[in-house]
Amino acid sequence: MRYFCGIFIWAVFAASAASASAQKGVDSQTQTIKEDANKTTSRTSDASRSFDWGKGKTRVRERLPNPYQMNSRRDVLLETIKEVLAENKLVMDEASSRLSEGIIVTQPYVFGRGPVIASSELKRYGIIEFADTAWSRGQYSLTIEVQSIDGIKNNVSVNAKIEGRSGRGLTTEWVTVASSGVVEEEFLVKLVERVTGVVMDPSQKVEQP
Repeated sequence: MRYFCGIFIWAVFAASAASASAQKGVDSQTQTIKEDANKTTSRTSDASRSFDWGKGKTRVRERLPNPYQMNSRRDVLLETIKEVLAENKLVMDEASSRLSEGIIVTQPYVFGRGPVIASSELKRYGIIEFADTAWSRGQYSLTIEVQSIDGIKNNVSVNAKIEGRSGRGLTTEWVTVASSGVVEEEFLVKLVERVTGVVMDPSQKVEQP
């Protein structure tokens, strides 16, 4: 009888130990799951994180050389220049131009009227080297010279005369300011694109350094 009682007690003890061990294993697994869950929820969500898709800054092109060398017969190039001027509402001054010498001069083109616009555009097209004044208008005229190098090569130079209508007291006058080079660059770009068919300022992206 004692023998059977001993076996029974041993069996109960073994079962209790196995149950405790199994319960301990469940607790360990549960703890691991909770820890993993905490790691996941504590991380910043994908929606709020910042991703780098390789976007770069816009490429900045250097200004074209002025004079600019172009391949074309001089007479054809002069006609192309007149077409570009007309497309941009610039009128050739017949009296001042000398086509036989490869020189085209435009009539003044008003690019800004009113104190706000005239002042803003003058600061873009010209270099204001004196105190701001009450600008009421801004205008420029171009002198374009085509110098032949050989039968198909020419140097094209563009010079702009920038003027602002200045109001001082009871009088107003046109004041010439130094060119910033923007007008010349804008015209050369249009001319080169017209002659070559190549877009000078395509949309480009470069990698950040």
